[in-house]
Amino acid sequence: MAVTEAESAVLAALWRCGPLSAAALMDEVKSRQPWGDATIKTLLHRLMQKGAVRSEKEDGRQRYHAVLERDVWLDNEIGDLVDRLFEGDFDALVAHLRRSPEKD
Repeated sequence: MAVTEAESAVLAALWRCGPLSAAALMDEVKSRQPWGDATIKTLLHRLMQKGAVRSEKEDGRQRYHAVLERDVWLDNEIGDLVDRLFEGDFDALVAHLRRSPEKD
């Protein structure tokens, strides 16, 4: 499932805090991003359309839950990075990360 960088900020709030009401989710995202409510609502709607987030009524309030697990998202992101930068060769990524950084 493709998740944009902006959408990942909304997911990150749910991964950090667990299920949240709309108001609490907005507050949590705004604590780290300079976005307005409309932007966050749009991102949340997109995530729900993708099946990455679901809403559920709990104690009379809508709460939002991350369906996409962080580890699955990380695996996808790393896979995309390896494909883009190392032609799909994971060992090349590992070798790159293990090398000593060059000094200026």
